[in-house]
Amino acid sequence: MKKRFIILIDFSDQTSNLIRYACDWSKQAKAKLMLVHETIVIAPSLIDSESREQITQEANNAAFQKMKALTDELIPSSVEVYFSISESHVQTMLTNLLAEPFENYIFAGLSGTGIIKQILIGSVTLQIIENINNTVIAMPKDIYKFSHEKIFVAVTETHPLNILELNKVLNLLDEAETCITFFYLAKPKEDTSGIELILNDLAKLFTDRYETKTAIYIGRNRISEIKKVINDREEELLIVQKGSRLWTDQIFRKFLINELVYEGQTPLIVLP
Repeated sequence: MKKRFIILIDFSDQTSNLIRYACDWSKQAKAKLMLVHETIVIAPSLIDSESREQITQEANNAAFQKMKALTDELIPSSVEVYFSISESHVQTMLTNLLAEPFENYIFAGLSGTGIIKQILIGSVTLQIIENINNTVIAMPKDIYKFSHEKIFVAVTETHPLNILELNKVLNLLDEAETCITFFYLAKPKEDTSGIELILNDLAKLFTDRYETKTAIYIGRNRISEIKKVINDREEELLIVQKGSRLWTDQIFRKFLINELVYEGQTPLIVLP
């Protein structure tokens, strides 16, 4: 099945880097690019339907021109790129696109600055991750070049890792010089004997294709310990499973997004 990267475009400051990153990755993955934009139509509430339709069309046309200018600047002519621009809600647009016969990956931007930087996944991105059953790649604003030398996969004991979707993501990567670390964040005094077996089994499952490692971060200092590993100077990928404790627990999610993804500039891949 052909691969397609669906990039959510809002024309914010991070839009250019999001396009650059997805385009850079698409060359290795041999994926088509689909740029998606939800047009916000501003029209008087009592306007007639014909006038509203005209205003909507003008807004969509303006968005198309901006999108075309971006792609002409950022995407080589050798890369296949398509547009989907509509006043429909972005989740409706995605539902329709995901029904098409492609292996799809959704790219969305992360944001967060100033005194509210703890709320780093924008509401649209968060809603898409929680409501759309598809792999989502959430990108920090300053990353623009694709790299995958180090991949960190968060594992839990009660919510099994989606091996099928993980394999699909890994198949988008060049196997050379890639190291995968399967890790677990343990609570203080937690029995980790069961998760150790799971981590070791996962490492063995992929050891014929990649260098694999396992890690358990335990105790009160587990946050600082994992930051020593993930937050280094090399670009990395962090993979988590939707529905796992790492994603549903608000404290862990804030930690993962804030400390590792945004401040550490680590792309976050959320598996369905």
